[in-house]
Amino acid sequence: MAAKTYPGADWLVGPHRATFEPDYGRRGKLWVQGAFEPATGQATVVFSAARDSVSHIQLLEQVLLQFPAERWLIIEDNLSTHTSRQTQLALLAWPEIQVQFIPKYACWLNLIEPWWKQLRSLAVQGRRFDTTAELQAALEAALAYWNDHKRPYYWKKQPQEQPLLPLGALHPELARITICS
Repeated sequence: MAAKTYPGADWLVGPHRATFEPDYGRRGKLWVQGAFEPATGQATVVFSAARDSVSHIQLLEQVLLQFPAERWLIIEDNLSTHTSRQTQLALLAWPEIQVQFIPKYACWLNLIEPWWKQLRSLAVQGRRFDTTAELQAALEAALAYWNDHKRPYYWKKQPQEQPLLPLGALHPELARITICS
């Protein structure tokens, strides 16, 4: 996320109509990594100045602290920081963590994406940030609000209805299939 300024409420009077001087300057970047537990709805985030393996490892450490359990199944996408050598070495130190990667090009399976949309809506929609500190404070407040009002997440996508066709109806050459075990 970026702290940016957008046209504000200050209007300059021009010769024929009101005008303004937009300032779309970027004020800095803030990388946000998060973890979300669908069973309870609880979430956590880590802020960093760069998207790197170190911040992802910090997120894993935070998951261990905030979501106590004997074993963890962490579902991740294939971002390079999730599969880096540093991350893989850190995971060797935590045998109780099992990582499952979402198939490439299957972003709709990533349950944290709808949560990011909710967090972004709570934190930044309709607001203007001059510094990354203001943006971080807004994200922290939105996360606190979310965790105070958390609820289990139910995936609303349903599998598509598939028509039931008799074996070989579309391809008669496939009518003789033997299943071996």
